[in-house]
Amino acid sequence: MKKFIRIISFVCALLIVLGAVICFGAVLQDARHDNREAHLLCGYYDTTDPHDVIFIGDCEVYEGFIPATLFEEYGITSFVRGSSQQTVWQSYHILAETLEKETPRAVVFNVLALHYGETPLEAISRMAIEDMEWSEHKLDAIKASMTDEESLLSYFLPILRYHARWSELDSDDFKHAFDKHVDITHQGYLMQTDIDPVDTSDTRKPDDLLNTALPKRAMEYLDKMTALCREKGIELILVKAPTNSVRYYWYPEWDAQIVDYAEENGLAYYSMVGKDEEIGLDWSQDTYDKGLHLNVFGAEKVTSYFGKILAENHGLTDHRDDAELSAIWEERINSYYNERGEK
Repeated sequence: MKKFIRIISFVCALLIVLGAVICFGAVLQDARHDNREAHLLCGYYDTTDPHDVIFIGDCEVYEGFIPATLFEEYGITSFVRGSSQQTVWQSYHILAETLEKETPRAVVFNVLALHYGETPLEAISRMAIEDMEWSEHKLDAIKASMTDEESLLSYFLPILRYHARWSELDSDDFKHAFDKHVDITHQGYLMQTDIDPVDTSDTRKPDDLLNTALPKRAMEYLDKMTALCREKGIELILVKAPTNSVRYYWYPEWDAQIVDYAEENGLAYYSMVGKDEEIGLDWSQDTYDKGLHLNVFGAEKVTSYFGKILAENHGLTDHRDDAELSAIWEERINSYYNERGEK
């Protein structure tokens, strides 16, 4: 009997220590709670209504396409599953996770990330992966994204990765680590209302490409995404959102490869590069960071432009006559305009 009690005591002590390690690791990991881009993916898990369109990709989707505008103008239901510098392998596994939950009519993938042949930065990569719910898809995303310096165990026990943050902690870190993360997006769209015009005196030119071919690994994951959508009977649509910055320059050589890929695989591809006048973009008003990304005013123009393409070229259903869906989306649209500040 005493031996049994000792075993039980040991197991309880072990569980207490393990629990403390996990809890403190969560606190250390979530010291980034005040970063608006740190929890972009979590809001999707709370949705229960289906979506016609799922947007997948990097900052150009979560700051460029607005589901509220898409429904208000075209009755198309959508969600944006984007994260900062999301790589193609992360997009693929996030998409695979999404398709376990629902089968949209179309998936829209922004092609900018195809120029990454490896994970750019561990810290930014983790902002996407750590936000995913635990599943085989998250595990696959981790394995595909890990740098040589990382350990798989650190994703299960964040304290192994974030232990150096202990000296930076304050009371807010403890509070937010155990609160459910509040979704600050609008169906995955992260609103930016500031205006910071393009600096017209900046005359820098993009560097010449040493290798004009898009990385093999990136294109292999695009193949996987294409095959997955085809298997599920979903239309994959490729898009390149507009930017006006040498830092996010989209080279004509890259564009030509996507044009060829889309033609070979029977996909639609829409590049918005160089179509500022057609879209109505004004880079003195429609960016919050000198042309790197769109603010809400630019994103509304891009969404309106692309929504017309989705409605006319891809036959997506207008749900504005559906009373139940309209009631759900009316609440979301009101929330959107409450943050935007005007209607």
